[in-house]
Amino acid sequence: MISRLSQSQKRKLANILACFFSNSLRNLANIYNPSKGKCYDFFTLYTKHLKKFKYKRFNLLEIGIGGYESPTSGGGSLRVWKKYFRFGRIFGIDINDKSPHEERRITTFKGSQSNTTFLSDVMNKIGAVDVIIDDGSHRSDDVITSFEFLFPFLSSGGVYVIEDTQTSYWNVCGGSMHKDAKTTMNFFKNLADGLNHEEFPSPGYIASYFDLNIIAIHFYHNIIFIEKGENNKGSNVLKNNTLPSA
Repeated sequence: MISRLSQSQKRKLANILACFFSNSLRNLANIYNPSKGKCYDFFTLYTKHLKKFKYKRFNLLEIGIGGYESPTSGGGSLRVWKKYFRFGRIFGIDINDKSPHEERRITTFKGSQSNTTFLSDVMNKIGAVDVIIDDGSHRSDDVITSFEFLFPFLSSGGVYVIEDTQTSYWNVCGGSMHKDAKTTMNFFKNLADGLNHEEFPSPGYIASYFDLNIIAIHFYHNIIFIEKGENNKGSNVLKNNTLPSA
C-alpha cells in the first residue's frame, strides 16, 4: 500500500510519524531512511556530539543531500535534522538541484563543494554556522578543500563532521593506503598533532589556524568529529615552545 504512494505522500506520512519520535535520531533515521543510517550507527555518535544543540537556535549545513541526479530523491537527513533540532535552520549543498526539498527551516544550494567561490556565496547567505556535515563526494581532495575553506566560518563551540572516511583508502575516490599521501585520514591525523602545538620543543614555532582553533578530534569507524574552540591552554613544561635549561 505504502509503495503505491507518491514521493510527496510518502514524505507527508513520514512527517506525521516523525512527530512521535522527534527525541530520537535513530528512530527519525529509520523513518526518513537516509543512507547514513543503513550501514553504520552514525546517529548514536551524532546524538553524543550534537546533543548540546537540541533546543538551541543554530545553523546546520550539510554537504550532500543524496538521491543523485533526481531533484525529488534524497533529502532524508535534512528532515532528520529539522525534526530533531526543533529550533535549528537546516541548509544543504548538492551538486544537483535539490530545491524540491525546500520547506520551512530547510534551504538548499546547488554547487560543488570544491568550488570555494560557490562556498563563499553560500556562507554569505547563511551567516554564522554551528554544525557542518560533509556527506558529499567523499573524495579526499574535495573533503580537504571544503574543510580548509569552511572551518574558519564555523562558530566557536561548533562541530565539523566528516562521514564515510573509508573512501580515504580507496583509489577510486582519490584515496590511498600510503601514509604520506594527501588523503582525508592522513590530513586529519596530522591535524591531531596540532592539539599539542604548545608542547612542540621547537623555538619560534608559529601555530597554524587549525592548531589554535581545534580543541578535539574524535575518530570513529568511518566518521570524524572535529570540535572548534580556542586551543591555548599552555604547556606545564615548555615556554614559547622551548624546553627549560637542564
